[in-house]
Amino acid sequence: MSEAVERLRVELADRSYDILIGGGLIARAGREMLPLLRRRQVVVVSDETVARHHLAPLQESLAEAGIAYRTVLLPPGEESKDLAHFGRLADEILALGIERGTTLVALGGGVVGDMTGFAAAVLLRGIDFVQIPTTLLAQVDSSVGGKTGINTAAGKNLIGAFYQPRLVLADRGVLATLPRRELLAGYAEIVKYGLIRDAGFYEWLEADGEAVCGLAPEALSRAVLTSCRMKAAIVAADEREAGERALLNFGHTFGHALEAETGFGSRLLHGEAVALGMVLAFDFAVRLGLTAGQDAMRVRRHLEAAGLPTRLAAIGLAGTPPERLLAHMGKDKKVREGRITLILPRAIGDAFEMRDAPLDALRAFLAEAAGK
Repeated sequence: MSEAVERLRVELADRSYDILIGGGLIARAGREMLPLLRRRQVVVVSDETVARHHLAPLQESLAEAGIAYRTVLLPPGEESKDLAHFGRLADEILALGIERGTTLVALGGGVVGDMTGFAAAVLLRGIDFVQIPTTLLAQVDSSVGGKTGINTAAGKNLIGAFYQPRLVLADRGVLATLPRRELLAGYAEIVKYGLIRDAGFYEWLEADGEAVCGLAPEALSRAVLTSCRMKAAIVAADEREAGERALLNFGHTFGHALEAETGFGSRLLHGEAVALGMVLAFDFAVRLGLTAGQDAMRVRRHLEAAGLPTRLAAIGLAGTPPERLLAHMGKDKKVREGRITLILPRAIGDAFEMRDAPLDALRAFLAEAAGK
């Protein structure tokens, strides 16, 4: 892949930072980080799978820059994103004798990024961290914006903090090691950006989405850059989700409920849940008379053609009682005074926040969706 590197800025006053997107970034990670370090000491957090592919070149880059490093590894998968694993992670990092000048480096996908970011937010009451996302989903979404967190039995990401990284290094070259399923999970988040506020981008994805998932350099570059540019602008305008940033949760209230119902594991990847959640959001909006049925069908056809799930039966949840999914949705972070908040579409490229979703209509809709 091309070694050209694009630099985007997330403008957050004294917490502003750069997102670098391009090839060969792990090989130059040390020199990119060095000017930002308060102390030439980092702790790299990764998982066992990512470490096999990418840890050695990162360590070499750090050594070349004169940066001392230690490493802590997590088991791979969403199952690691819980209190028990976080406690062990915190203990291992503290046992290395870190100081407030130490920087944590997250080398991995969304789970590693969320866990490391939350550790940085709370250890020693806050230390710096850098994101090096190694999945497509993390590169276009979870590594940018400062949302960190862990899952509990009550729901997804219910313990966490808004805490911004000092730098994001999105090395496109690492994506070649991903299984197709992981690439598709990331592609769902790319589609989300088109659906919430850029119909032209979505139309381009309909034409060139397979090139993105096939890692064609030009298509991939456009998809990642457009997604990161859109998220950076939204985060700069609304860091703590008081307004426009809520649109980034399109598909997520339904999706998180599906993840909870399937046990937050490899049975349903986050991006797969978001894909199905977006289809459900369109279908529910059609039911409420808010959007056109042809738009909903268009989205379903595109995601289905890409290889993403678009029906509850596809993930083994046919016949799920609607009350079970409603119970999960009622624990979502966006609930206000017991009322479920949904991000719904008016059309492709135009989404809005519904702060009091009609429960009777939602219950009937979920019962119908579970029967398909």
